[in-house]
Amino acid sequence: MRIQILGAGKMGSFFADVLSFEHEVAIFDYNPEKLRFTYNCIRMSDPQEIQDFKPEILINAATVQYTIDAFEQTLPYVPEFCIISDIASVKTGLYDYYKKTGRPFVSSHPMFGPTFANMNNLSSENAIIISESDHMGKIFFRDLYNTLKLNIFEYTFEEHDETMAYSLSIPFASTLVFAAIMKPQEAPGTTFKKHMDIARGLMSEDDYLLTEILFNPHTPGQLGQIRQELAGLLKIIESKDSKAMKEFLFSVRQKICQ
Repeated sequence: MRIQILGAGKMGSFFADVLSFEHEVAIFDYNPEKLRFTYNCIRMSDPQEIQDFKPEILINAATVQYTIDAFEQTLPYVPEFCIISDIASVKTGLYDYYKKTGRPFVSSHPMFGPTFANMNNLSSENAIIISESDHMGKIFFRDLYNTLKLNIFEYTFEEHDETMAYSLSIPFASTLVFAAIMKPQEAPGTTFKKHMDIARGLMSEDDYLLTEILFNPHTPGQLGQIRQELAGLLKIIESKDSKAMKEFLFSVRQKICQ
């Protein structure tokens, strides 16, 4: 199969690497410097080259901020039969865009990245395939994710963004608040060092990615729950209410053990 990838960032390069052993793969990026470390695939920096390649499926791996822009700039050179796809971590607006194009599409979200995941063993990582996607596109990504031994879930566009607000926005926001009040420690404890490792990994991510995930329409509701729980915990600590603290800790243990 001829597969066109848009964007030679971390995930675009990863997909090119994985797919190039069984498919004919081309990767496009306006910045030729980013193509230097891609191999076993066709490198493109002019969108007109896509027209000659005639891809059967296009994987848009541009950063979230530029997902639709990348489609707009390249679709004039993509054949009508080509399945177009995205791997964006926030899906807001994409369903309406796909319907407007009238093209076959598939939307998915590999919920891992080179920063934290063990790329040699992804069996503990997850991927989401959007249920409104076209049948053949879903088959392609399901086969790919099965090959990578990912755990696959199927959500609607709306369910996806609700889930991301819970599973990404909460840990991202919590980590950012933790890091925002930190100062260098001469003798940091184990828990502190683990939190700092997570914070450093998070801050190595693209600013636009972090922003778009936190700007998910469902994020404010989730952060409101954090604010409510934090206010309750602060009250317990200030009043030194041992009984209330014990009840709070019991409640937390119950939730994380489910």
